[in-house]
Formats: sequence, structure tokens, C-alpha cells
Amino acid sequence: MNICIISGSARANNNTLRVAKAISQRLIAIGHQVSLIDFIGYDIPLVNQGEIKTENFTPFQQSIVDGMLNANSIIVITPEYNWSTTPEILNWLHRFGDKKFANLFNEKVFSTVGVSTGKGGKAPAIHLHSILNKIISFTDLNSVVSPKIFESHYTKEVLDEHGASLGNDMFDAGLNDFIHYTLRVTQRWVR
Repeated sequence: MNICIISGSARANNNTLRVAKAISQRLIAIGHQVSLIDFIGYDIPLVNQGEIKTENFTPFQQSIVDGMLNANSIIVITPEYNWSTTPEILNWLHRFGDKKFANLFNEKVFSTVGVSTGKGGKAPAIHLHSILNKIISFTDLNSVVSPKIFESHYTKEVLDEHGASLGNDMFDAGLNDFIHYTLRVTQRWVR
């Protein structure tokens, strides 16, 4: 399967990218194709800053379009940002989540991951569920948001900067369970 992982933090040295790398490595190890979109290069204009021109995407915008278009499953990873998701993720979904870009969201399984430096991450993942379901409903698409979310607690204590496990068995088991659940839902959905 082809899986697009969106690491939705634009901050340098962010924990979201650690989780994205960990998921990516585990998926590649079991034979899946992965594209990882790192929001460190984020450059999507706000609504009042002009239109997004499909014939003139920036390299970052093109990477999102290519990753989403080719994916069977899209995993959106968000840090907990004031009990919600990041402004960058919200703007991306507001700008790309309309009929003009509906093909990017069609025939996909979306999954969400919330990341925290402490114990948290559930609120932004649930917020993403709501927005993604609204996009799917509003644009009348054949897609689904997987009900299982993953919360990455104490991320720096469980993953290194390359996404390698630091040996927390409970974290590793939970992440593996999330990945396999996402794959099962995607396999069933894309038949």
C-alpha cells in the first residue's frame, strides 16, 4: 500500500517528526511505500493572502498534492497546540479541503495521531477527526476516518530524533497496534 504521513508541526526539532519517522520506518520495514510530508517547509498562504494556483504549486505544496494523490491511507500527525491542532494544519485543511482539491481526499483512509511532550494528544486528534469528516461529508467523497487514534505521550522519552524506539515496551506496542489497525482498515476500504 501507499501511505502518506503528514508531520504537522512547522517548529524546528519537533516531536511530531519523531513520531512520523517511527511510523514511516515501521511501515517500510513491512513492505509499504511511504511519503513523509514535513511541515517544516510549510508555505500555504492564508485565505486573505491569495489563491493557491494549481499550475504554480510551491515545492512544499506539490509534495502534499503528490503524497495525498498517490496514497491509499493518510496519517495526519499533530502536536497538541493549545488543546487543539496547529494553525498550519488548520490552514492546510481549510485551503485544500474544498471541492477544488476534493480528489486529494477521495478514496482514502485517514488516521490521526496526537503528540505531546507530557501526557496529552487526544484533543488535537479528535479535532482532526471532526474536520476530516466534515471535508469528506461536504465534498461527498468515498473516504473514511479511522476511529482508532494514537496518542504519543512523553515523546522525547520514548523516541529519539530519528524515530528509533528508546525501549518503552508499552509505547512500542501501542504504536504497532495503531499501525496494524490502520493497515487493516485501509486494506478493507481499498478493495
